Order: sequence, then C-alpha cells, then structure tokens
Amino acid sequence: MCPYSEFLSKISSNQLQKVEVDGVHIRFKLKNEGISNQNSGGGGEVVNSKFQNSGSLLRSVTPMTKRIVYTTTRPTDIKTPYEKMLENQVEFGSPDKRSGGFLNSALLALFYAAVLAGLLHRFPVTFSQRTAGQIRNRKSRGSRGSKASEQGETITFADVAGIDEAKEELEEIVEFLRNPDKYVILGARPPRGVLLVGLPGTGKTLLAKAVAGEAEVPFISCSASEFVELYVGMGASRVRDLFTRAKKEAPSIIFIDEIDAVAKSRDGKSRIVSNDEREQTLNQLLTEMDGFDSNSAVIVLGATNRSDVLDPALCRPGRFDRVVMVETPDRNGREAILKVHVSKKEIPIGEDVDLHDIASMTTGFTGADLANLVNEAALLAGRKNKVVVEKFDFIQAVERSIAWSLRLYVFTLGVHEGIEKKTAKLQGSEKAVVARHEAGHAVVGTAVANILTGQARVEKLSILPRSGGALGFTYIPPTNEDRYLLFIDELRGRLVTLLGGRAAEEVVYSGRVSTGALDDIRRATDMAYKAVAEYGLNQTIGPVTLATLSGGGMDDSGAAPWGRDQGHLVDLVQREVRALLLSALEVALSVVRANPTVLEGLGAHLEEKEKVEGEELQEWLKLVVAPKELALFVEGKQESLLPLQAGS
Repeated sequence: MCPYSEFLSKISSNQLQKVEVDGVHIRFKLKNEGISNQNSGGGGEVVNSKFQNSGSLLRSVTPMTKRIVYTTTRPTDIKTPYEKMLENQVEFGSPDKRSGGFLNSALLALFYAAVLAGLLHRFPVTFSQRTAGQIRNRKSRGSRGSKASEQGETITFADVAGIDEAKEELEEIVEFLRNPDKYVILGARPPRGVLLVGLPGTGKTLLAKAVAGEAEVPFISCSASEFVELYVGMGASRVRDLFTRAKKEAPSIIFIDEIDAVAKSRDGKSRIVSNDEREQTLNQLLTEMDGFDSNSAVIVLGATNRSDVLDPALCRPGRFDRVVMVETPDRNGREAILKVHVSKKEIPIGEDVDLHDIASMTTGFTGADLANLVNEAALLAGRKNKVVVEKFDFIQAVERSIAWSLRLYVFTLGVHEGIEKKTAKLQGSEKAVVARHEAGHAVVGTAVANILTGQARVEKLSILPRSGGALGFTYIPPTNEDRYLLFIDELRGRLVTLLGGRAAEEVVYSGRVSTGALDDIRRATDMAYKAVAEYGLNQTIGPVTLATLSGGGMDDSGAAPWGRDQGHLVDLVQREVRALLLSALEVALSVVRANPTVLEGLGAHLEEKEKVEGEELQEWLKLVVAPKELALFVEGKQESLLPLQAGS
C-alpha cells in the first residue's frame, strides 16, 4: 500500500504502465519494473498472474511469472487524473466483476429462499400473524396515528372573527403556554382539557389551530374516529402514542376533533350497541388525561357538536375542566367574518358592496356558511366574466343558499331552493297557479306585518324554477336586529303567512288546490307542534313538554330518557296542533278574500314578469288591508304572550 501522493508523482514522471481503478481503490504497475525483483518494497504487493482475475487489465501473458502490483486509495475530494494518463499513454480501466458474480448471487438467493420456506413450513400460523401484526402496527402508527400540523400558513386569532367570547376564554390558555411561571408561582395549574362545543361550521377547528399559532407550540391533531379499529387494543395503543408524543414535544396542544365518536356515554342511553374496543379506547383516554403532571404543559382541546352524548367521566373537572361554547355569530360578527374572507382571499369587490348590509341579510349563518357565501358570489361574478364582485352577485349568492340556512324567512313552492334554471320555464295553468300562490304569501305576509310592529316585509317574488326543486319563492328578509326570542303572536303570524299560498289557491280556483304547498304545510306543522308540545304555549295542554313527560323526567345530562309514551296525551296534542293549523288556514282565507284586487293584479303581473321586486312590488303591497279576524288570531287573547326561542 503506497500513498496517493506517490501515485500522482509517478504519473507526472511517466513511470506508469497499467492502472486499474475500482472506485477509490487503485492498483497500478510501473514501467521497466524488474520481473525478478520479487522483494522490492515501496508498498508493493507480489501477485501471481496465474491466479489473477481473467477479466483484469493486468492479466499477464507469461505464465508462472511474478509482477509487482502497487495499491493506493484515492481521497474522495480528488479526481482521478485520467487526462494525464491518456497523455502518457498509460493503459487503464476497471475490473470486470461479472465473472462468477451472477452464479454466486443466484446461489445465495436460493439459500435464503430455502431458509425462509423452512421457517414458514415450521411455523406457518405464528410467523404469519406476527409479521402481519407488526406491519399493520407500523402502518397504523405511521399513517393513521397522531399527525402534527403541516408546515404552512400559521393561523392566529387575527384569522378568527365573529366568536370573540370564545377567543377571550382561550386567551388564558395561550398565556399559560407562553408564560407558565406566571401561574405556577401562584399555585394555579392550567386546565388539562378544554371542550369546544358548537354547531357544525362555527369554527371550532379553526379556533384550536389559532390557539396553537398564537402560543407558537406544536399542534398535534387527530380525529376521534381514527382511534376506533376492528382489532382490539389498537385504539388504546394509538391514544398512548398520541399522549407520549405530546409529552415529548411539550409544551404542545392535542386537538381531538369529533370527540363524541369515541367518548359517548357508557350508560346505554346514548348508545344502543356496546363496543368493547370503543370502551377500551375511552378508558385509555380517561387514564391518559388523569396521568398528566400538574405542571405539564400539554393541553387537550376537544371539539364536538353533540355534548349531550359525552360520557360524564370525561367532562368532569380534572379532565375537561372548561367548556367553551362556540356560537353562531351576531350581525357584527358576521360582518367581521365577511371582511376576513374578502381580504384573505383578496377578492375584488365593487363600490356598491356594503358588507354590513350583507351581514344583515344572513341571520343564522355560521362561519362556514359565510365563507361559502363569499365563494359563491365570486363564482357567480366569474361566470359572467366580471372583474369585480358586485352587490348583485352577493344577493344572488344569499338567495341561493338562504333556503338551506334560514328557511324561516323564505317561503318556497316546492322542496328546496337552488340556482335559477335557464331553460325550464313554467307554462300554462301551472305558471298561473304558482304566481297566485306566491302572491298569496306576499299579501298575507304584508297584512301580518301591518299588525305586528317591527316585522320585516316582503321584498321579492319569483316564479322561476330552481335546481333544488322549488317552482317559486317569496323572500322576506330578516330584520336588521338579531332576534333571540319569538313571541306567540309572531308565531301565529308566521303560521298564517305559511298557509297564505294554499289559501290563495283555494280562493282563486274555487277549492281546486295543488300539491305545491307541501313544504309550507310541513313547516307550519312542525312550528305548531313545537308550540303545543314543547314550548307550553297552549292553554289546553299547559306548560308541559311532551317528550320529558312521556319519558319520566330528564337524566343528569339534561336529555329525556327513553320511556313509554302517554297515549291519551299524544292524542290531545295532535288535536290541538290540528285545531291551530285549521284556524290559521281560516284566517289566511279571510285575508285573501279581503284583498281580491291585489291578489289577482299582483298574480297576473308576476305571471307576466316572472320576477317582481323593489318599488314595483311595494306599489302593489301598499294596497293590502288586514281584516279583523287576522288581528284577533294574531293577538291570541285566549293565551298569554309567552316568549319562544327564535332559533328553534
């Protein structure tokens, strides 16, 4: 073995005859080297050419002669001087490893195959199950276990709007993760778990990500459904892995979405079929949350929209210490959410767009609904090749989705409202019937608004068929203020308005009615049933909730347990609901009969134009009069004006 510097020196002095390069290893032979010099030094290696590789460039042509072959190792950061060797006419190359290599590899592969076949034959069940279990375990832990949030845009509280109260409650969590000593010296411990409860789309997941972004800590998220497996013990194992990882990366946040999938009550009332794997997973989750150190900087955030079915052991203090309600935003909150989506997506809006007005039109919308609304408006503008999103596009988007989010203010003839159809048009008698139906809603709704102060008025009528199945609709926008209570006189007014379309058909066509009032009747029946059987607004039934009475009271969670129905009470409720609906229909008929000119004139105008709104519509509705029967029914002198929850 000689140094590489000596190899370079001999190349420069043109002393090399043959060179063999094998990666960083080099073997070379000198010119005029004495064949009989068998004991020369300098790192030489005596090689018998008879035993050399037959494919080597150093193969000797003289049998049984001995030559001196030198070896050296090239540093990895220095190139082999091929140019100098070409200049000096040195014969060089690399060894041919194919000779004998294939045979050796084949024999080795056969040997391993024979060994493996013997093991499988000897232990067929144990080996296969163990291997499959290990592979399944590695896959489940690697791909379906806890996953950290991907590196991307960091979400902070600035990206969350409309739920200021929920953000305020979570700011304490952020402050603890940033500065835990501030609380430790006072003897306080952080909440081990925070449960986010709210309707779908209110922003629970976004709020959890914002907490992690504000605190600048690892955000480990998963869905509770990932813990549930067919194989017993897999869910509990994943829970252990999740908490072990979070403790290693502390301070950190664990976010479990849809936690009710694994944490349902074990008392049998909320879950009919028992599942051992699900219960083991829940028990492991309870154990892990109990096993936290009092000063551990790991906080568990859980999200659910069904807090009533959660196991009481999970919701007790010491596990989920705090429950944060994430509610639907009010008008100011909706405006803030719209501003966030418009600015974040850099949507160019027209000068006529006032987000405050759009927020007033979207009562009851969640954050997800508003995000979809902004996207729908942009899509509608792009479909018409506009460069900005105008107010008309936002109004069209509201009308397209409001029937799904706020059916309380839209009266449709059909099933669901959707986008207007371009080719399908009503013809002949059907067009006339739908026009009078919608005119009936408008007339009765206006008469009710004339009696009740502060009520919103009809703003738009349409008989253009829509993709959701609606043949026409009457749009009454919500009031400018957010409502939390609905009084019984307002409820009676809505019942009459819902049945105004059916009443108009009976009057105009002399009792020959159509099936178009299906949705109106269904919604009116639901509203009347809740007033009688749930809200206690009927004098005959009294202040009684039928479900609780039939079930024998409520359990600790506030839900009525399963029980035996009271047959006679159910019959009484059904009679009262039917009587209320028949009375509302009779009042609607009296309103329609008191306004024949408006009904026929507006109906004919709508039949011709297919869409009436604005001042053109208000000119007709100014002529509507409210009969005495409507005032008596709406005031409900036989019942007290008890408040009713408007969100029901």
